Amino acid sequence: MSEPARRRVTPTGKPPPRVRMSAAQRREQLISIARQIFAERGFDATSIEEVAARAKVSKPVVYEHFGGKEALYAVVVDQEVRALLDRVTTALTAGHPRELLEQAAMALLSYIEEETAGFRVLVRESPLLSAAGSFSSVLNDVAHQVEHVLGAEFNNRGYDPKLAELYSQALVGMVALTGRWWLEVRKPRKETVAAHLVNLAWNGLSHLEAEPGMITVRDR
Repeated sequence: MSEPARRRVTPTGKPPPRVRMSAAQRREQLISIARQIFAERGFDATSIEEVAARAKVSKPVVYEHFGGKEALYAVVVDQEVRALLDRVTTALTAGHPRELLEQAAMALLSYIEEETAGFRVLVRESPLLSAAGSFSSVLNDVAHQVEHVLGAEFNNRGYDPKLAELYSQALVGMVALTGRWWLEVRKPRKETVAAHLVNLAWNGLSHLEAEPGMITVRDR
């Protein structure tokens, strides 16, 4: 039997002592475990007992770090809010408005695909969350980013720039709701979903393209 396959022991024949985590490492471990459980069960059905059991620590350790389930949940949500907002705002680098829409749609769908547990936490609204700590608040922040883009485009086309806020909320809401649906079905692939979302947003129902594609892909 190879060395990795054997249980490692000390010269005395006993297993080596378990390496203790630092306080920061333990905190991050608890956050990661709680994130998964909140995603699976929601806030109400999650217990400190289960978080502690999965982390192989006692309940007082969890309470020592967070004080209670509410505070732990708030930390998990705050991390996800910042992660999603950073991902979307960082993605908005293009100069053309249609490409910006594509980038925003792809950023959200990529987050759903790669951080499924985090997205499930965000879309499970909790009565504990304030307006500043919910999925709606993330969407509002993203909508404000899109609003600046639309406002400039409206000015260039002679449209009323005051309507940019309305359109930004509509566009972001459309992408977010479609993302929640795609979270469960996972088809078609995210690039196709993004292309159809932008097709609807850019062309409108009366000018839909039969087979929309990503212009950022076409140019390559």
